[in-house]
Amino acid sequence: MSSTMMPIAVEQAYTETSVNMGVVTAVRGSIVDVTFDVSIPAIHNVIYAQNRTITLEVVSQLSSKKVRTIALTPTQGLARGMPAEDMGQPLRVPVGKATLSRMFNVFGQAIDGKDFATDIPWRSVHHSPPPLINISTQREIFETGIKIVDALCPLERGGKAGLFGGAGVGKTVLLTEMIHNMVSHQQGVSIFCGIGERCREGEELYREMKEAGVLDNMVMLFGQMNEPPGSRFRVGHAALTMAEYFRDDEHKDVLLLIDNIFRFIQAGSEVSGLMGQMPSRMGYQPTLGTELSALEERIANTPNGAITSIQAVYVPADDFTDPAAVHTFSHLSATLVLSRKRASEGLYPSIDPLQSSSKLATPNVIGERHYGVAQQVRQILAQYDELKDIIAMLGLEQLSSRDRDVVTRARRLERFFTQPFFTTEQFTNMDGKFVSLEQTLSGCERILAGEFDSYPESALYMIGEIDEVTKSAETKSSSLPDVTSHAS
Repeated sequence: MSSTMMPIAVEQAYTETSVNMGVVTAVRGSIVDVTFDVSIPAIHNVIYAQNRTITLEVVSQLSSKKVRTIALTPTQGLARGMPAEDMGQPLRVPVGKATLSRMFNVFGQAIDGKDFATDIPWRSVHHSPPPLINISTQREIFETGIKIVDALCPLERGGKAGLFGGAGVGKTVLLTEMIHNMVSHQQGVSIFCGIGERCREGEELYREMKEAGVLDNMVMLFGQMNEPPGSRFRVGHAALTMAEYFRDDEHKDVLLLIDNIFRFIQAGSEVSGLMGQMPSRMGYQPTLGTELSALEERIANTPNGAITSIQAVYVPADDFTDPAAVHTFSHLSATLVLSRKRASEGLYPSIDPLQSSSKLATPNVIGERHYGVAQQVRQILAQYDELKDIIAMLGLEQLSSRDRDVVTRARRLERFFTQPFFTTEQFTNMDGKFVSLEQTLSGCERILAGEFDSYPESALYMIGEIDEVTKSAETKSSSLPDVTSHAS
């Protein structure tokens, strides 16, 4: 899917200006110095070299005639003394309805093997956040149809939510399910931005979204793992430019999914290191906070529409004190922490209900009933967590009858919060479920009231709404051990 050449279609995105020619004076991997005699290019200007096969972006001006650039394409074959051409404009990407159902790279080049029209608007990837006066202060819930998310850590329309977790705990699967639900139930536009993605993941996502019938209202951009850090660093800005068009010009709600925001920080760290900047804490770039803010603050809710962003955040070594995780936390209105332990127990989605949180979970935003149910669920799960050590040492029989009720209901809540996804039907042979917030709250209330204490735990595993329990109890064999035989 990657490309080492700038396509003709992308060249046409830059208006013809008087040619400002320079000469390559130094090449150090992805860092290239270029000297100009006539006029020095502005910061962020695009420069072409080696017959327009190598694309550079200006990151600093070293003197009145010399600029330092970061390569957005591989620099094989580039040598000192070669001519370089200043395009007089920053990196641009196409915007508009013609981009729907297509897959692009950072240059706005279609990488899905199909022809792409060139007579559509192109916009710079560098934009300022919307003015404060234009940001809407109305707070609304963004309903995902995923029980544990809507009940315990509701997402904000126009807000930013983070999916925190290590490798292999289900971040990408959760993102693809949210894309499916956004397109099928919210009638909005989804934009998927893959930063540092494997080419296999990009191809699989494209095929799965096409089979699910949601590709017509979706745009995909990829800065692949094998591409230079400059390309991976800019693909997030390119995706936001496309999202801003649908929000501001088309007045639509946009779901922007970024997988993985840590790779954006990592690419910035590589660029910083190549530029020779002094590293900060744990080797990260000193400008980490500024670079992340420049991206995150463009995601906002305006009177015209909202960009709701859900971002997967890889946590290095599952360490939540890592600077990348800490800086990302500060921008989020909701945090969904994925647990490796829950994933190993088969509790999918493997969201940890006690570590996950949302700033919307207050009575004046989500209502007294929703807030009360969420607090009761968290309380009973926290009590169960405290009792696990006692159960491991002394056994369930040594608990009081009240504590045994806590364990019984907590384990049934854990299984009720599992859910079959539409995007995993081919792996699980189970039909996906979209569960409304009202159905989720009703199910939690009935479990908390003890209505399902006599049902086996397996009857609540991988179901949709709570009324499926009766049917499930008749047809399912016990896929997870019952509380009477094992409590962990």
